[in-house]
Amino acid sequence: MIVIGLTGGIASGKSTISDMLRELGAAVIDVDIVGREVVSQGGIAYNRIIESFGSDILMLDGEINRKKLGNIVFSDEEKLKLLNEITHPAIIENVNATIEILKKQKKAVVVDAAILIEMGLNKYVDCVWLVLANRETQLKRVMERDKLSSKDAWNRINAQMTNEERLQYADAVIDTTHPIDVVRNRVKELWYSLQSGENSFEEA
Repeated sequence: MIVIGLTGGIASGKSTISDMLRELGAAVIDVDIVGREVVSQGGIAYNRIIESFGSDILMLDGEINRKKLGNIVFSDEEKLKLLNEITHPAIIENVNATIEILKKQKKAVVVDAAILIEMGLNKYVDCVWLVLANRETQLKRVMERDKLSSKDAWNRINAQMTNEERLQYADAVIDTTHPIDVVRNRVKELWYSLQSGENSFEEA
């Protein structure tokens, strides 16, 4: 079964593409959800995060305030590196185990991860599809979706790999600044190319 790595910067439109792929029959592993499980109470990374960042990041119910933690790490490169060192191994282990389960069920698998390449998850997929949106569109979407200031939104965008860097790893590109019907047709085109065994993609 084919394993597609779906990546792109924050607020690039990956969730929309994931939904389209689900409709086409793919099983989607949302790495953001896996990450939340890892840092939740009882999760593998929970205690180490508190030890490293202090109890001030906790909410009243004991869960980690992910927005507060995000504001800390996305404004400090060393703290972001520390958080990644704590969480990434656990996330990768979880994702790989899920891929193997889905393969046995003979399902096409999509690994949806904003930092697919940075984490090294691209080593475990058969092809990488890059979802693109220009930085102005990303900024607007992040501010509206996450209720962030322009500064905090830029910190999140700039903490990630650039689109130019991601393009070096991409087998296919989906531009979500196009009208939704154009985007949907692009996804279908790529999906059916994979189903028919074609391996070459053109940028759209």
